[in-house]
This record gives sequence, C-alpha cells and structure tokens, in this order.
Amino acid sequence: MKVLLFCLFTFSSLTTAAQSWTADNGNGTFTNPLFYDEFSDPDILRVGDDYYLAGTTMHTVPGLVILHSKDLVNWENVSYCFDRFDFSDDAFSLKNHQEIYGQGVWAPAIRYANGQFYVFTNINGKGLQCYTSKDIRGPWQHHNMQGNIYDLSVLFDDDGKIYAIHKYGEVHCTELKPDMSGPVEGTDRVIIPEGSAVGEGHHIYKINGMYYIISTDYKPNGRTLCSRAKSIWGPYETVTITADETFGYHQAPITQVPRDEQYRIGHDGTRFGIPEVDQDATACTNIHQGGIVEDQNGQWWALLMMDFHSIGRTVTLAPITWKDGWPMLGLEGNLGRAPRTWLKPAVNSDAKPHAPYERSEDFNGKALGRIWQWNHNPDDSKWSLKNGRLRLQSMPAEQLMWARNSLTQRVIGPTSVTTVELYTQGMKDGDVAGLGNINVPCSWIGIVKEGSHTTLRCFEQAANDTIDASFTTNKIFLRMVGDYDHDRAHYEYSLDGIHYQQIGREMPLSYQLITFQGSRHALFAFNHKGLKGGYAEFDNFIVEEPQADRSANIPLGKTVRILNLATGKPMIALEHGLLYDTDVVDNSPQTRFHVIDKGQGQVILQCEDGRYVFTSGYGIAGDVRLTADASKAEVFLWQDYLNREFMLMSMRTHKYIGKSPSTGSPYSMDFPGADPARRNGAVFRWEE
Repeated sequence: MKVLLFCLFTFSSLTTAAQSWTADNGNGTFTNPLFYDEFSDPDILRVGDDYYLAGTTMHTVPGLVILHSKDLVNWENVSYCFDRFDFSDDAFSLKNHQEIYGQGVWAPAIRYANGQFYVFTNINGKGLQCYTSKDIRGPWQHHNMQGNIYDLSVLFDDDGKIYAIHKYGEVHCTELKPDMSGPVEGTDRVIIPEGSAVGEGHHIYKINGMYYIISTDYKPNGRTLCSRAKSIWGPYETVTITADETFGYHQAPITQVPRDEQYRIGHDGTRFGIPEVDQDATACTNIHQGGIVEDQNGQWWALLMMDFHSIGRTVTLAPITWKDGWPMLGLEGNLGRAPRTWLKPAVNSDAKPHAPYERSEDFNGKALGRIWQWNHNPDDSKWSLKNGRLRLQSMPAEQLMWARNSLTQRVIGPTSVTTVELYTQGMKDGDVAGLGNINVPCSWIGIVKEGSHTTLRCFEQAANDTIDASFTTNKIFLRMVGDYDHDRAHYEYSLDGIHYQQIGREMPLSYQLITFQGSRHALFAFNHKGLKGGYAEFDNFIVEEPQADRSANIPLGKTVRILNLATGKPMIALEHGLLYDTDVVDNSPQTRFHVIDKGQGQVILQCEDGRYVFTSGYGIAGDVRLTADASKAEVFLWQDYLNREFMLMSMRTHKYIGKSPSTGSPYSMDFPGADPARRNGAVFRWEE
C-alpha cells in the first residue's frame, strides 16, 4: 500500500526534558527496573566498595558493556571490552547477506582475580572468549579460548583452579587453563544430570565453603533456581529461589517468522505474525537469570533480568534473605517474591540519582557517546563526525536490516520521544536515510532520493506499508514516539522543529528471538539500488522522557480515592470496621483516604472520617480493619507502578493489601504480589 500525504501540520512541540530514568527515588528507596532500557544477562561483581555489572550485547559493537556503581542503584557506563568483533567472517560485518543477529556475545561472567578483571563470554560460532584488563576502563586483551562452552559462569577456587559451569539441563563443569588459552583437556564432567529441573545462565559462588549455582529455567515457565553442594563436582540439591515475580507486567507478543522465509530477518513483504498474548500468564516474563552479590554490610542482593515488553530485557534489584542456607529472593514473610520498591543498600556512598547513559547527542565531540552501538561491525571509512554532525555514507542494501553502518541505541521506557535532524543535500540517486527501529519486523521514517526527486517516506515492515509525503527542502526533523509498556509507537516529522505531523499508523511493537533484543533506534543511510551512494548527515539527537520525573507519583499529603484495578470499584471504610469495596459512584467520606507521609516512601492511610487502616491477626480476609488509634496504623511502603497505579506493601509482614475480585471477601493483607495482568485484586489506581 502506498499513500501520498501533503504537509498538513499539527502542533505537538515538546520541551527538552533533562531528566532520564533512574531507579533512585531520591528518598532512600529505589524502584525497579534499575534501567528502563535493555540490559540482558547481567552478571554482578564487587571489588572493595565498587560494583561492576557486565551484560550481553549480541551483534552490536562496541561489545560486552560494563557498568560501575557505588550503591547498586545508580550506575554509569565505564567500558566495553572490545570496539569491534575481531573475526573476518562476513556475518560479523553484515556483508553478502550474512548476519549474526541475536548471536555474537552471550551471557558474560565478570570476575576479579590475580590483580585483574576477567570477562568471559561465548561468541556464537567461535566458542569461549575471555577479555582481561588490570583497569576496568581497559584496554582489554582478547583471549580466544574456543571450546563449546556457553552461558557460563566462572569460579576462581581457593586451590588456584579455575572452573567454568555451563550448558542447559545437563550442567557441566570444565577446568580452564590459568593462561586463558583454553579448557583443560579431559576435565569436562557432568555435575547435575538432566532431569533435575535445572536450566541455564549459571552463576557460581563459593560461600562459607559451600558451592552455590544460581540458574534459570524456562520449562514450562520462568523460574530462578539455586543448586548447592559441598564439592564443586556435586552431588547438588536444588530449590527454586524465586518465581512469578513480574511486577505486574505480562509477556510481550513474540514475532513469528514464516517457516519458508529465506532470511531469518525477513524481507520487505514478509508476512510476519504478531500474535495476541495471554496477559494472565507468567511465561518467561518474571525476573530471572542473573547474579548475586554481598554488600559491605553483609546484606546480599540479586540482580536479575526481566522481559519488559518491546523494550527487551532489563535489570532488577532484589534483597536476598538467607533461609536454611538458601539465598531466597525477597523479604522474610514473603520469600520468592521481590518488592518493586525497596530501601536502597545501606552502603557508605554519596552517589546522587543519575542515569547510566547520556542519551541525547549533538555530535559536537570527537567521539560518539558511550550509549551508541553499531549494528554489526561498521566500515570505519564510511562514517565521520564532521562539523558538528554525524555523516553516514550510504552503501548498497535492499532494506534497513541489511544496511551497514546503522548507528543504534536502546529505546528508553516507559514512554519516550526521540527526535533527530536529518540533512539531505549529500544524498544521491537510490539513497535512503533516516530514523529507524531495528527489530523484527523493522520500521523507519526517512528520505528517499530517486534521481533528482526526494520523498519523505514512512515504512512499516509488519504491514508492508509505505506512506509517502512531499519533501522539497534539505533539512527535516524526524521523530519516533514510543509507548513501550504498551508495545506501540508511531513516527512524526516536521520542517521547523516545532509543528509535527504524524505519518503512518500507531504500530504494534514486539519482542522476538531473532535479534534477541528489544526495539532499537537506528540512524541509517543505504542505497536501495545497489549503487555507490552519497551521504546523509544527522544532528541533535534528542531523547525526551515524559515519565522520568516520578517525584509526584506518591500523593503524599493528598486525600484520594483508591480504586481496585481488578474491579474498578473504590475502597470503602465500613462503619462495621472492615475495609471493603463499593459502587464506583460512591464518593462518601468513607471512600476518601488521606495519604500521610512517614518518610522513605512509607505511608499510612487515614479515612476522611478520622479512622486509620490497620491489620490484625494474620492478615487474612477480614483482618484489614479501621481504628481510631493512630499508633496502630499499618505502615506501608508505596510501590509505584506508574500512571497513578500502585501497590501497598506492609513494612511489618512484607505482604500486600488486596481484595479478591471474585469471592466477595473483604480486604486482606496476604497477597504475595501482583499477577501479570494486574487484576488479582492487589493493584490500585488513585484519583483525587
């Protein structure tokens, strides 16, 4: 389908927001996720007072990202282990219809021993790799260890031996050579047999003489496990340490590629499937796969990833409670679940709330910002930073996913608006340049040069939909507006940077197992006619995050109605002394509650008639009651679910207040958390 549009503008200008998402609430608490953008397969390390987090980068470069923190909440990107894949295969450079989407770097392990840092990873098709450096900022030395070892963890044991734990289901242990030249021949052994309900993504630790392996399984749905033994060779016993913690997020739709498709990434015209999802199912959306770490005060923490819709996988922070020698996620009284909001680690740090990256870029520097990554190895002779702009020279490609030298960065949620200026005077016949979404299916907005004629085009691969608009100048503003929590986005354009016009529909977004990444912004230029093209220039890449400032999300000092998301009915304080629900039109004083600030995100609720909410007994249905005695009021830690949605967790029992939407029972304080669809009766919305 091709539709011609004329430049009829609507006003939708935005002021530039300086704030970017940070988990730090500024009041001594944090709210998950740590980052509202993709960071897969996290592995955590503490060296003294410093924390380091390594993550998967798949096919993008620079590769093997490393973040640094002083408090486990505020992070900064300090290093990548390599600038580009040092393999000559065409696939690493997106040449000759060869690609490594979703391959490349998988599941790193970061360790510190012998006075230096080690980062181990698998590069698909090349085997085990190791990068070493005495300085976390590099330079890094590459050791190609080869060997069929993936999704590994590494332990430098007390006796000087180095062990790699790896594989799915049937877990193996292999000794590594101290010079990082490869595995020790003949040492590979099965330490946990298939049939033990153990998965992959292992993280091994030796704690008080005991060996612990944290792993994740996906059959039939996501769980995080811990196996322990007195010897690294076993025998191991295994328990589940967390399951079903989704923070009220259901799974994302997973792209389906037709079986007869020539290329995994499809082509323009491929009939992709993006099915509806079961919003009530946990699937593999829950927090899973990651490492654990002990802080300076002896408190243990888990940093696990979680599937966050079309954003991809990101990182969560959860306290650990040791129970019978097992590192259980969560808090006493509610083990196996994790609070979305909790108290920051009590470490001696003066870190101020900040994001790990600077997302906006004016291209005035001598180097690109750390957040940028190339889609596969770039041709460094075909791009430059010139006169305060990014210049991309176009190379032959039939569509965006085959375009070399596409410069990408992760999208940021929950909502964001990304704008870039495109200069087209250097474009030649057949050139296509603009702002795209690297995903399967992909999409883009940009300028197409056909002979001497230029056209503004929006293309959506999922619908094979092309929409054109007239364009006669040499400069245009391109914009992507994303609502990633709800898996949708659209494109806009402007000639003056003030008045923006939407082009194309509100597009569905998905997650998929091809790139194994969420949506990615891409600045691109390619020549669809296979010619040696010209160039496009980009300037002032600006990312605005309307929901990054959460300082007013808790209605402290306000009187509000509290509506249960499961039923839409407001909470009411009955004269009988119980908490129940009532008709939506009921606006009596008994449906209005004053939110009283107790510090660090903690609140108590006072009904407008003067009574306070408290819990008696064991918190079962009917135990949530009203009292005139303020000293008995239940202290809740407010769990911010954005858009005025929230949960209330008792600081005494670590359970949540809620009401069954089906049984007719009154409110209770025995809910372990939210369900994926937020309709189990424990998630609320407030209104004034």
